Amino acid sequence: MTHVMACIDNSQSSLAVCDYAAWASRQLNAPLTLLHVLDEEKYPASADLSGNIGLGSREHLLEELATLDAQRARLAREQGEHMLEKARERTVISGAAFPELKQRHGHLVESLSDLQEDIRLLLIGRVGEDSSRSAHSLGSQIEAVVRTIHRPILITASSYKKPEKVMIAFDGSATGYKIVQMFAESTLGKNLLIHLVMVGAKSQGNLAHLVTARGILGAAGLSVESITREGEVEFELCSYQVEQGIDLLVMGAYGHSRIRQFLVGSTTTTILRTSALPVLLLR
Repeated sequence: MTHVMACIDNSQSSLAVCDYAAWASRQLNAPLTLLHVLDEEKYPASADLSGNIGLGSREHLLEELATLDAQRARLAREQGEHMLEKARERTVISGAAFPELKQRHGHLVESLSDLQEDIRLLLIGRVGEDSSRSAHSLGSQIEAVVRTIHRPILITASSYKKPEKVMIAFDGSATGYKIVQMFAESTLGKNLLIHLVMVGAKSQGNLAHLVTARGILGAAGLSVESITREGEVEFELCSYQVEQGIDLLVMGAYGHSRIRQFLVGSTTTTILRTSALPVLLLR
């Protein structure tokens, strides 16, 4: 579990993924791997047309179809290799050490699952090359990746901005403390200003939780500001990040409270879909 791994494709998100990956690799002082997965449903490694012998079928036509599929797969593989080389050039220019390149043929989630033991941080764009959605919406594979890959995942913004201010959404729960502890033990937040934000009543209990969490981050040498806001979780978190010029949002990927729900409830889904910020999901 040592590598920063970035998913590269032909989408508009990939340039930002490269830049955030270079930044994360430097912050963590970790080797960088760039991954391209060739979708086997679009580009099968070999075509099995044995079941297509039917009315009007001719063996030579089936052979031609198989040849065309093989040519398409070869061209797609070569295009992927070219994308990876260009991505490597960009990350090196951005200050990353010479990254390793990997190309897989299969499904994205399965490929990432196979590589999971080597992943320290995974970076993926909001939308993939096959998505017709806007740059600020979520691609169709994000949910499956987050549910399957039990590693920190950085869902990048559509364009790169070097992070300077980080907001951690904190709720005082055991999982909330785990997220704070994980971030405190990481070097990803070094030289950044951390905003620890809790949405809820300004009760003695909540204020005590905030003081404790701030102490954990401060003990790690991080610069921290903390605040409690009352109101709707989604609205207050989104409003705060705009007001303070936040560059990176840190949240939990799963849980039972409103802040930590992801694609089971509404909070994280709403924020991911409405915010232009990169989001680091921890579990």
